[in-house]
Amino acid sequence: MDIKDLKPENLEKAANMLKAVAHPVRISIISCLEENKKMTVTEIHKLLKIEQSTASHHLGIMKDKGVLASKRDGKNIYYFLRNEILTNILECISECCKLDGRI
Repeated sequence: MDIKDLKPENLEKAANMLKAVAHPVRISIISCLEENKKMTVTEIHKLLKIEQSTASHHLGIMKDKGVLASKRDGKNIYYFLRNEILTNILECISECCKLDGRI
């Protein structure tokens, strides 16, 4: 990709997605979804041992910014990664922190 191919609206969307995942709880949620593919709010809050309202709040932010998507199945709403390649960014950051001695 060439720098002149980067459109301001795409850069803005990318920046908002990165801001949306820039929180420890949200990174944990993404990790859960990476392993389990799709989960309900209840499953996430129990697994991470956080309040259900906290899980809902963070899921809403990530869905709003295009990081997650959801699908209703009966009474349940399942959340999943909109684009699984996002986990590559988190893996890269994790590796950079390991190299830097922070993890």
